Amino acid sequence: MGVQAPKELSNLEELQTLESVVSSIDLAEQLKKLMQLRSVWIDTISAAECANLFATLSTLPLLSSLLLSARDEKETLCFQAFQPRIIRGQWAMGTLNCPIFLSHGKYLKYVALSWCDLVEDPLGMLAPHMPNLAYLSLNRIGMLVGNTLVLSAGSFPNLKTLVLKHMHDVSELKIIDGALPCIDGLYIVSLSKLDKVPQGIESLRSLKKLWLLNLHKDFRTQWDTEGMHQKIQHVSEVRV
Repeated sequence: MGVQAPKELSNLEELQTLESVVSSIDLAEQLKKLMQLRSVWIDTISAAECANLFATLSTLPLLSSLLLSARDEKETLCFQAFQPRIIRGQWAMGTLNCPIFLSHGKYLKYVALSWCDLVEDPLGMLAPHMPNLAYLSLNRIGMLVGNTLVLSAGSFPNLKTLVLKHMHDVSELKIIDGALPCIDGLYIVSLSKLDKVPQGIESLRSLKKLWLLNLHKDFRTQWDTEGMHQKIQHVSEVRV
């Protein structure tokens, strides 16, 4: 059970953690000034408070941990106003089919996904749901079917940073012309089976930083054989 929020809560503008606080009509207004919040737990939420409260929570740019509890088991909470922007951590199977992602995935800006086994290519799964992502990190993601990652034409049109790490099932990455039109940084690290130069990587004309580290032992040989340094001279920082 939470406690009542202090009356001067809105003055604590550097507050990063607000846990086990009871919802109230005034809480949404108080939260509007707390832009440093990372973790928020709110109890006893009523249906009447949903619209204002969830709309305010959607504006918190650093929020990474959120726990919401209704007043009781009969209280129906409406998430129509909730537009999540940040998701970190491990997802269960079928997460992307949940209504909150089908309806609000377009609002997400930052996603860091780790320690999950997914049925298929995670890039192909995420791209249709999250067109406005600016940052995507996939770390230790298993693929139950296939070993190829594909960035289709038009996928992730606003993505600035893509991190792929410790994905030991992946042996191939294909970048179709028109994918990642705004990408600044591409970091591919510790993909132990990746022995081929990512197809289409030279088409990323906005790319400024490229890391290809700790890959298959044959990767560097193929990189040099294909003359890739000459093909990506527009990239200011390349680490292979």
